[in-house]
Amino acid sequence: MPKFLALFLLPLMLILAAPARAGGFSNKNLPVEQRPAVSDAQLEATIKTKLNKSKIGKDGFRFKVQRGVVTWEGTTNIGQHKGAATRMARSSGALQVINNIKVLNGEKGATLRKAYVQP
Repeated sequence: MPKFLALFLLPLMLILAAPARAGGFSNKNLPVEQRPAVSDAQLEATIKTKLNKSKIGKDGFRFKVQRGVVTWEGTTNIGQHKGAATRMARSSGALQVINNIKVLNGEKGATLRKAYVQP
């Protein structure tokens, strides 16, 4: 084997062998489409349990789960509840979240305006 080829292949082989020496690949390194996901039924049950224990459960949000995608519907007067619903679905194992929750009374915008008012 020519020296040039050996100098090229040796580092390449070391790089490719590194994950095997480190205990293999983890799911974090895989694209979302290839990660093992919980079933839709498990995802739905987990979200229902969390929703019942959470303050945002009082808002009456509705959601559906289809192929790992959680779609939220409903309305709230508290802007942070919309974000909490998204985080709840993601932490339960959702691959994607579509959040169609509407914030009433413009609270989110009012909060931002108050935060940026010049004295």
